[in-house]
Amino acid sequence: MTAGPQIEPVALLTGDGLTLEAEAAPAAQPRATAVVCHPHPLYGGSMHNNVVDRLFAHLPTVGVTTLRFNFRGSGRSEGRHGQGRDERTDVVAAIDELAGRHPDLPLVLAGYSFGADVGLSVVDERVGGWLAVAPPLRVLDPAEMGAGPDPRPKLIVTGSADDFRPPDQLAPLVAGWSNCELRVAEGASHFFPVGLDAVIAAADELLERLAPA
Repeated sequence: MTAGPQIEPVALLTGDGLTLEAEAAPAAQPRATAVVCHPHPLYGGSMHNNVVDRLFAHLPTVGVTTLRFNFRGSGRSEGRHGQGRDERTDVVAAIDELAGRHPDLPLVLAGYSFGADVGLSVVDERVGGWLAVAPPLRVLDPAEMGAGPDPRPKLIVTGSADDFRPPDQLAPLVAGWSNCELRVAEGASHFFPVGLDAVIAAADELLERLAPA
């Protein structure tokens, strides 16, 4: 039986003075880093969600030091829910942590549902590409998602039976985005009780596209 990644507790400090609960899973010989953002905290989302768990377990095995965290007001993180806008500061704190550890490695900004929308609205020069899993594109207006026109690569994965933004609604919203591809996990709903292999395949594909920092 293969052992899981070694997990380190991390305290993130945000730009507005909050401490966030986080965990890091270092890769033995890292070739990249990744931040994974969780779904909506007001509806039970946390860094221990099933989609986040799967990415957090997989990415270190392919050489990616990975960090997940609880958004403000979730779990042991300080603060209050910020409607997706204040949470952008939380994402930057997570990027700061990984950039401090591995400043020369490319970084993937990944998120699921609420976390995908927030991640797509964070355009930081240290991000090498975005992985967005089931983005509802309604937590924030798509016009606020600066990743859309950005030339860096974006892979979006959604379920064929997504409950909140099915593929036929999602596709036209991202059709004009730069360097963006949409993948559909057949049979998966928004909550991915099945279909996580498609998420992992997309993560691996995005890693192969990242240019060295």
